[in-house]
Amino acid sequence: MSQRIRINYNSRGASTITEQVVRMIHPRPRSFWSKWVEGLEAMRLEMSLNKATILEFYLNQIPYASNRRGVVQAARYYFNRDINTLNTKEMLALVVLVRAPSKFDLFQGKIKIEESISSLAKSMLSSKLLDQDSVNNLVNYELALETTTPPIEAFHFVDYVRKVSGHEFGRSHSKIITTLDGNLQQFVSDLLENRVKALSPRGISSASALVIDHKTGEVLAWASVGIGCKEENHQISGCKIDMVTSPRQPGSALKPFLYASALEKGWNANTIINDAPFSETVGNGIHHFHNYSHIYYDKVTLRVALGNSLNIPAIHTINYVSPKSYLSKLHDLGFLSLTKHADFYDNGLALGSGEVSLYELVQAYSVFPNNGKFKPLKITFYQDFPGREQQIYSEEVTSLIGNILSDPYARMLEFGRNSVLNLPTQTAVKTGTSKDYRDAMAVGYNHRYVVGIWMGNTDYKPTDGITGSLGPSLLLRGIFNELEKNSNTAPLYLSPKLIVKESCINVQDIENDNPNCPSRTEYFIANNQTDNKKLEYVQNQAIKICRPAKNLEMAIDPRVPRDKQVFEMAVSGILEDDQVEWIIDDKQYPLVTGNKFIWTTEKGSHKVTAKIWRDGKILATTEEHNFKVY
Repeated sequence: MSQRIRINYNSRGASTITEQVVRMIHPRPRSFWSKWVEGLEAMRLEMSLNKATILEFYLNQIPYASNRRGVVQAARYYFNRDINTLNTKEMLALVVLVRAPSKFDLFQGKIKIEESISSLAKSMLSSKLLDQDSVNNLVNYELALETTTPPIEAFHFVDYVRKVSGHEFGRSHSKIITTLDGNLQQFVSDLLENRVKALSPRGISSASALVIDHKTGEVLAWASVGIGCKEENHQISGCKIDMVTSPRQPGSALKPFLYASALEKGWNANTIINDAPFSETVGNGIHHFHNYSHIYYDKVTLRVALGNSLNIPAIHTINYVSPKSYLSKLHDLGFLSLTKHADFYDNGLALGSGEVSLYELVQAYSVFPNNGKFKPLKITFYQDFPGREQQIYSEEVTSLIGNILSDPYARMLEFGRNSVLNLPTQTAVKTGTSKDYRDAMAVGYNHRYVVGIWMGNTDYKPTDGITGSLGPSLLLRGIFNELEKNSNTAPLYLSPKLIVKESCINVQDIENDNPNCPSRTEYFIANNQTDNKKLEYVQNQAIKICRPAKNLEMAIDPRVPRDKQVFEMAVSGILEDDQVEWIIDDKQYPLVTGNKFIWTTEKGSHKVTAKIWRDGKILATTEEHNFKVY
């Protein structure tokens, strides 16, 4: 015995039912020490529970083939019936299968089990648990197997419940009651599968959807489907990935949180933002930003910028909010997948460059209809999982965001007058498309529900131009139609704390305070009602050289005449009528009005600074940037 202890010898001896129950509750590596601990725990268990209760637990949790647990699941798996409808031979078969579930899997052949059933029956006859007629009938009855499929396809959701709840089937509860709506779950799954099949010629193979009741926080539908997943019984690699919880780039679907942060900081729906060709430095190079349509609209209001999901205004907005502050807000909203530092994401965070899960996205969107309050989602009825509730935004901000996202006129520039995003009842909708069309998303919410859709490929392959408005938006409409067909509808909440004013429609009229302009009703936060927040984002940016970047490297193009090769330098954080004195390699150039300067390129190492003049005085001098031209 001492030698067995010293080498931690694996114990292979027989275990009692109680010891096996202990092993189910507290799985351990098989060793002498674990066997010894299980014995102690078994003694304690038998002191608190009677044998019948322990046996009931054992029969409800014992593993069978194909990941079935307990005699109830086994009865449905093999015979497609509830356990109380089984005959004697079928029940004895389930008892025998416990000994070696994979060896005696009935779908792999029934011959092996017949002898074991006969042996068990004879033993029960000698113990007077069966009579002779019953034993004789066993010989004449042939086991009839009937395959079945679960009434609801939700294995990804079940896996998540197991993981998050900390239960290993019966650890604290013998039954876990989830919030999932079976009928809605099946409807959503079927809808996703049909849409994926329809778009499969355009390179789509997978889709996922999450539906919640934002008033209660309950998850009502959780579907993740793929081409061939049902036929392959979820065994192919792509089918095993739950795209509800897998982080992907959300694209513009994150923008409402950015603009909400800007509203909190002082902007309003009429704040004017410049939408013109814009470039910023990335590493040692330059990135040129553009809108999805490659059309620029000059100056636009915040309402129009968000409604049309314009990219360049979003970049200006994150410069106003700051990437660090915005990332912190996203963390408060539950986006735990964003694990990098703000410098890593930088301004790209405004366009959804960081990967987040559909679960995180839908959970965060519930903040808008819940008047700015964040609370974790709920997946079971027996308890709310631990989590904080936090006021993220004011109710004025969140109701204003909902008003913009549900405004068909606010998105006409990019999405048209008859957009698929214009739902029959007031619904706030936002789409997102990642780089190279790898991910297409759509999220929407009404007075009661939040729905999120993702479409793409689990292996990150690009699709053939599938966007958030082309792929997921039709699914969004279908799901909301199903949710609303038997329920009373209501408008989105609009905070009475908002100030209602008539406001000019055209930006030029807003800038000039034209009293006779075509107008519309606009809503303002009480402490921020000024109509004309003219280019406020510029005044709140740091004054710095944004082109060239520090240590920028660029090359002369030999195909272009030397005197035609120029580089556009730029500073940020100044007003349109400010003047700039550019100093390049200690040479002072004449003052220019505005933030840009055209420089004829010269090979070599260079340095540049800029002095900003306002009202005849030097306002600021920028930091020196070094760069090279090859």
